[in-house]
Amino acid sequence: MLAQLKKILLVYPFIYSVIFLASAQQYQISLLTCDPGDELYSAFGHSAIRVQNRASGQDLVFNYGTFDFNTPYFYVKFTQRTLDYMLSISTFERFQVEYNYFQRNMREQVLDLSPEQASRLVAFLEENYQPENRFYRYDFFYDNCATRIRDVMEDILGNQLDWNEEPNPEQKTFRELIDEYVYPLPWADFGIDLALGSVIDQYANEREKQFLPDYMEAAFGRAMIVGDGPTRPLVKEESVILSFPPRPSQTDLFNPYVLWWVFAIAVMVLTVIGYKKKRIFKAFDITFFSVLGLLGLLIVILWFFTFHSQTKNNWNILWAFPGHLVLAIALFQKEVKPWLKMYLLFALILANLALVFWVFGVQSFHPSIVPLLLVILLRTNFLYYNLEKFSIQESK
Repeated sequence: MLAQLKKILLVYPFIYSVIFLASAQQYQISLLTCDPGDELYSAFGHSAIRVQNRASGQDLVFNYGTFDFNTPYFYVKFTQRTLDYMLSISTFERFQVEYNYFQRNMREQVLDLSPEQASRLVAFLEENYQPENRFYRYDFFYDNCATRIRDVMEDILGNQLDWNEEPNPEQKTFRELIDEYVYPLPWADFGIDLALGSVIDQYANEREKQFLPDYMEAAFGRAMIVGDGPTRPLVKEESVILSFPPRPSQTDLFNPYVLWWVFAIAVMVLTVIGYKKKRIFKAFDITFFSVLGLLGLLIVILWFFTFHSQTKNNWNILWAFPGHLVLAIALFQKEVKPWLKMYLLFALILANLALVFWVFGVQSFHPSIVPLLLVILLRTNFLYYNLEKFSIQESK
């Protein structure tokens, strides 16, 4: 009897410890990183938090990258940056099915959180999911599906989270970081460079780079947890959940690089023919400068009438200038206005100033606008010296 009692006393603490540890490790927390998709809205990849509850068997994904297409005035709000994104919850199975359907790779990083840290993280997410807390004002660089997760980790771990940044990281501007992902989408690349201003030509530090899921995945892989026992990596296990063969790259000749150079060569030929035949071809200039003027109005709206911080100080306005609409209207009239030559000189100076801003690094423009700048310089020069003279010839 005494021997049996001794065995019970020796085994009981061990059994109790096993039961305690099993209950303490209730949650397994993971970072899910999904590769970019084919559409612009998915071109930068995606991040989400996976929470596995070992006690209940629940396997949930907390996703900060969702929004409601049924929101009234959806596109207006999206353009003005007044559209709210929200935290949503789905099962891991459903989340995986979606990315499997679109054949987007998915990787998982299991975090080495203590039971207390994991519980606080889950409590934070559950509180954040409450109807009054789940919505937030999306910002592509500073408040998106990836940065929200980063901020959650910093809030939960505080000084115990050491990002362990590389001592001499490669310096990249926000625009360069974007270009890495939109290069396969040349028209999207052109549109982004047209819409976003010089504010994105500043260098991003290592923490700021985490607005991109791939960079945050790498940062999580380097990060360490300190101060709650032995220093340990934030990530204790990595695995590939979905993997697909690389898609073959497709060469599309209908892109801004090819199209604008073909356009510029055609305008050069048109100008030579016009000079020889003493004709202006006003219809072309009216159309061309009208399009530039409308682009300029769009830049003004994005700069001054939206809440986007990235569309400020957009010096594309130097070549796509709203005032070119006035030039187009003036050219439409038969009589040559006395001030028209002064405006042509002004437009010529603006186009040259855009080149100066580019060369001196005030703002990086999309490379494909070079032929457009040449067309502006060519036609403003041609009109400045020949408009009055050739208009008289055409009127005879």
